Amino acid sequence: MYETEPELRDLQTLIDTSRGRATAHLQSIITGERSLTAEQLVRVLTGMCVLVLSTVTAQGEPRVSAVDGHFLHGRWVFGTSPGAAKARHLRVRPAASVAHLRGEELGVFVHGVVERLNPVDGPGHPDWPATLEYLHAFYGDGAFDWSDVVYYQLRPTWMTVYAADPDRLLSGAAPAS
Repeated sequence: MYETEPELRDLQTLIDTSRGRATAHLQSIITGERSLTAEQLVRVLTGMCVLVLSTVTAQGEPRVSAVDGHFLHGRWVFGTSPGAAKARHLRVRPAASVAHLRGEELGVFVHGVVERLNPVDGPGHPDWPATLEYLHAFYGDGAFDWSDVVYYQLRPTWMTVYAADPDRLLSGAAPAS
């Protein structure tokens, strides 16, 4: 758990507000009994989580791909090759959506705007040093050529969480620190 108390409060507000803005259909599926609080969510989203990332082409066509995601400070962090189509899309159109699914047990759905953490043409994002430290600890310093990867964080504007059985899901989660 990397979130501060203010970040947890902001995350909870985002989850609550997003569910309140959801359609009646979605609200009938993601009820209070089938969701997680911000504190519970950060206990479940540890380590690397496969994300389905959605970007948009210049013609307005949607594209999806998979990325390694890390949930840090209430935001998804992910990387890709600077030459990847998704990197080109995000450079021009930074709006994106991600989904993290674990079978039918968990679904985390997020819309927002990406921020590049490690630009080659200027100073890094203020969150980059701590994020890089986390990534080095997770993957190891020699995992790959770090200069060949562009990292983003998705600043969420909408987030909803579905948990089929929160108690069972949390029983396997890391304890809160």
